[in-house]
Amino acid sequence: MTSTVDDAALDAEFVALLATPEGRADPYPRYAVLREATPVFRSSLGSWVVTRYDHCQQVLRVPHFAKSTGADDMARLRRERWGIPAQEMAAFAEFFASRQSMLTLNPPDHTRLRGLVARAFTPSTVERLRPRAVTLCDELVADMADRAGDGAVVDVMAALAFPFPVTVIGELLGVPVADRRQFQDLVRAATTVLEPLSTLEELRASVAARRTMEGYFADLIAERRRVPADDLLSELIAVSDGTDRLTEDEVVITAILLFAAGFETTTNLVGNGLLALVQHPDQLARLRAGAGDARTVQLAVEELLRFDSPVQLDTRVATRAVEIAGRRIPAGDTVMTLIGSANHDPRHFAEPGRFDIGRDEGPPMSFGSGIHYCLGASLARLEAQVCFGRLLETFGSIEQAGEITRRETITLRGVLHLPLRLARA
Repeated sequence: MTSTVDDAALDAEFVALLATPEGRADPYPRYAVLREATPVFRSSLGSWVVTRYDHCQQVLRVPHFAKSTGADDMARLRRERWGIPAQEMAAFAEFFASRQSMLTLNPPDHTRLRGLVARAFTPSTVERLRPRAVTLCDELVADMADRAGDGAVVDVMAALAFPFPVTVIGELLGVPVADRRQFQDLVRAATTVLEPLSTLEELRASVAARRTMEGYFADLIAERRRVPADDLLSELIAVSDGTDRLTEDEVVITAILLFAAGFETTTNLVGNGLLALVQHPDQLARLRAGAGDARTVQLAVEELLRFDSPVQLDTRVATRAVEIAGRRIPAGDTVMTLIGSANHDPRHFAEPGRFDIGRDEGPPMSFGSGIHYCLGASLARLEAQVCFGRLLETFGSIEQAGEITRRETITLRGVLHLPLRLARA
């Protein structure tokens, strides 16, 4: 597409996608409008928008696009839309810029930090967690089965989608059982900073939640320094590569990232995935029939990730002038990749609107791409495989049984309440 694209004509769809409850609840029709009109356009919201799979890959993989500290991303929009004073917006930007993690760092800092941490999340290391993950999942599913023996309705978000991954990452990192529940609300508040249109109140809540988590992990790290344990937090304190070690601030920031990301994405994956399955009973039956086959479950999880991704968008900043599909992106401009749109691009996925758990067309972009590919992708996949497999072995019937409540967010897409009627097999 050349520069003749009428950006203004597309902007209403894009603004509605981000700014309206209807757009956030079902972004896929608007993705289709944007995607079929152009691979890239300039939005009035202050960023370029990339809509197709191959071009999103280009942005996420090419070194000329870097992560941003968040200091400038849509700051003008937030000021104008919500009346946030420029001075307060600058204070927010400074706060988050001073607390960069692997999520926002660029090489060489990103390379160093990821290299020190990545050994705990290799596919082989994660696979060794499978037996324990099965045990933890079975305990939660058994409790659900006890409650659902007479066909009772269970909110699977509260009963399984949150407690399962938070228990897995909690055990791995070393967060005490009694402390884990508080992080559901804290992480939800903290991650509103990732939303393009977060309000003044949400930004303030995000800062407060982040300070609370920093204080908690600083205390827990101090305890681990006194009495090391067999957990990842103790390993982070001791980790080194020659003379290189994590600083105190880096241990705190990394612990927060690993713990929050360790359950937030998987919680959304389980909720979105179960919703897709109950809304497509033919595919639920198909997965049930093949639940004993590892490859069937693996492919199903990839399709669940693609069909309704837990992460819908990501941003980069051009470090120099770059051309995407005939459009010149000036140095310093923000570029937003619509991951949810890329996962429904018919140029990459055949009949992308069709939910097909046997689809085998390569991985979706739900975990990103390039050097910032999600460190915990293997763990999230393992947990989802275990979760869906154990559910289908335990329950012979899984049906929607009430109103579904979705999160009012677009960057992180998920379900708050998912009531299901369960009958034991």
